[in-house]
Amino acid sequence: MERDDALIAQAKSWLAEDPDPDTREELARLIDAGDTAEIAARFAGTLQFGTAGLRGELGAGPMRMNRSVVIRAAAGLAAYLRKQGHTGGTVVIGYDARYKSADFALDTAAVMVGAGLKAALLPKPLPTPVLAFAIRHLGAVAGIEVTASHNPPRDNGYKVYLGDGSQIVPPADAEIAAEIAAVRSLDDVPRPSAGWETLRYENIVGAYLERTDAVLTGGSARDVRVVYTPMHGVGRDVLTAAFERAGFPTPTVVAAQAEPDPDFPTVVFPNPEEPGAMDLAFATAREAQPDIIIANDPDADRCAVAVPDADSVEGWRMLRGDEVGALLATHLVHKSARGTFTTTIVSSSLLSRIAAASTGTPYTETLTGFKWLARVDGLRYAYEEALGYCVDPEGVRDKDGITAALLVAELAAELKESGRTLTDLLDDLAVEHGLHATDQLSVRVQDLSLIADAMRRLREQPPAVLAGLHVTSAEDLAKGTESLPPTDGLRYHLAGDESGAVSAARVIVRPSGTEPKIKCYLEVVVPVADAAALAGARAKASAVLTEIKADLSKAAGI
Repeated sequence: MERDDALIAQAKSWLAEDPDPDTREELARLIDAGDTAEIAARFAGTLQFGTAGLRGELGAGPMRMNRSVVIRAAAGLAAYLRKQGHTGGTVVIGYDARYKSADFALDTAAVMVGAGLKAALLPKPLPTPVLAFAIRHLGAVAGIEVTASHNPPRDNGYKVYLGDGSQIVPPADAEIAAEIAAVRSLDDVPRPSAGWETLRYENIVGAYLERTDAVLTGGSARDVRVVYTPMHGVGRDVLTAAFERAGFPTPTVVAAQAEPDPDFPTVVFPNPEEPGAMDLAFATAREAQPDIIIANDPDADRCAVAVPDADSVEGWRMLRGDEVGALLATHLVHKSARGTFTTTIVSSSLLSRIAAASTGTPYTETLTGFKWLARVDGLRYAYEEALGYCVDPEGVRDKDGITAALLVAELAAELKESGRTLTDLLDDLAVEHGLHATDQLSVRVQDLSLIADAMRRLREQPPAVLAGLHVTSAEDLAKGTESLPPTDGLRYHLAGDESGAVSAARVIVRPSGTEPKIKCYLEVVVPVADAAALAGARAKASAVLTEIKADLSKAAGI
């Protein structure tokens, strides 16, 4: 009873300073109902600020995303920036079309002005890449994007960038978190009702669109027909404007997913990778008969591509992020791009082969996430398997689903001009470098302890054999390596089989940084003698990947 009384007192204290009538009403209803179990869940701690910023379910209380939590986060960031000597500097703030995103952005602008910083607010819900571009374009000291990317409708998030246009990494995350924790009361946070600048749409989006010109080669092919879906997000207007500006035919937009809608009514999860998310795009394509399908996630920093496939029931096949990553890399090599090519440790090793075959193209790997990729010295191209591509690091030091879409369209148009397709180019890469087949074992959980249990089980009893392939090395990435800082992950390298049908394989297991998932990233490399051997190589790779999944699932207990 004493515990319940203390919990109710804590909730009432939070309620007293909550500036949002919606969450005040929600919390008051829980208090009046005496729902101590739900209140306890809301007050079990605080949303933790890390390298992904904040992300969580909308609702009242410190364990949810709400205006009180955002105001504290903004105040902590402002205090950090001032201690870094940035008083008077500009902070750019962008937001998507999710519930409460505009409110969180306005609260952030008010906090920054109240702390003695300048605040520049994007004029409407816009793609995250526009915010990342604006930071560098305006010479800002930091940027914030209010978005939960492709999370479910009930979520929102708070992504923080520093003045180089890259997302935060340690130790900045911990230092900002400490400043957030030091905020005692919202009454201590000045929040004026004016004083920030709202950027003009035609100025900031116009500047971004001008920058997209740098992605394409003048005079290159433009004849490619595209079906496009923004997945109920904010990408449509900017992407279609970029396509028209570049001289591509205007994409056919999936009508039912064209408008921003925070409920994401036509999809279970607004992520092109999720089963069923692309069904409407496939249906539209069967009518429009385009050359390719392009999809953005709701904040348009990711880009998905689908190609015609006569063997598929839908008539179309989604390309994996690794396949698009290899295609874009090959296209950039063909365009004589100079600089470092990089990807993450969970992505396909094919990029290293492409870079090695191109004279003078350095290659490196980082931990998962563009917060690491964007910091590579001499960066020219970066991608991660989760549909993220950086093709213009001088313009946007982050993944950008708009410029990636432009480059995919240019490649598809050039291939079309010579009677070829993206699939044909993928076949060429397999013959030249071996078939690099990738897959994922991804398990979503309600109880986060299941993820910790699986990681512990694998650490205590690492598998010696997977799919009949011997594990030649088992690395605990939590200890770090010569080239990588510590992270919660496990990496296994597997030898090829005795027959030579498989030359190598690799598995990485890690908890997701943004969702309640454990993710296992698999790669199998199969030698390919010639084009005629491709079908057999794909069948072999698929069988081995399926076996690895089953064996790994058993070893991890998931």
